Amino acid sequence: MGDIEGMLRDIRAEANYACRMTGRGKLNDQILEVMGRVPRQLYVSKNFRTHAYENSPLPIGSGQTISQPFVVALMTDLVTPKSTDRVLEVGTGSGYQTAILSQLVAQLFTIEIIPELAQESQHRLGDEGYNNITFRVGDGYFGWPEIAPFDVIMVSAAVEEIPLTLIDQLAPGGRMVLPVGKRLFTQDLILLQKDLAGEIQSSSLLPVSFVPLAGEH
Repeated sequence: MGDIEGMLRDIRAEANYACRMTGRGKLNDQILEVMGRVPRQLYVSKNFRTHAYENSPLPIGSGQTISQPFVVALMTDLVTPKSTDRVLEVGTGSGYQTAILSQLVAQLFTIEIIPELAQESQHRLGDEGYNNITFRVGDGYFGWPEIAPFDVIMVSAAVEEIPLTLIDQLAPGGRMVLPVGKRLFTQDLILLQKDLAGEIQSSSLLPVSFVPLAGEH
């Protein structure tokens, strides 16, 4: 199965390799410390638990996957989570990214469109003692407007275009990271930042592979 320390070494090595594209050769130590405390085997399908600490995506059921650990670490690093942040996560999945984010921010609001996954992740994270997470079953493309704005928005599934609904729900000074592209399972990881005047800047960092964001959109 490997071990968490081996997974963290792989993350650091890949971060260094991808530095020319991401500009982040060294990821935030606090993020890696949190990832070192989260047992990834709890968040993958039982048949794949022997591979839990490999630096690769794995199935979680319902046709969905858990992201590669390096991508989880990078996306978390890109949004520079702060202990005072209110965060929206689109795509709870099995709850692995949720568990990591929740230890770094004040409040985490997470949306999952597949009821079975939403229920399982809520029970799993509750059993693990996470108490600053609010769950919702629904189409994350439209965000959570009644409780916006958010300091951070993280989208864990691919969209063809950046949703204007999510840009509107991002607070001034906020950061959003998401995979964007029209090609199946091949997208660009985009970092979007809204300045204090509400102006948007975005940058494309590196190619990634995510399942498409499900929903009526």
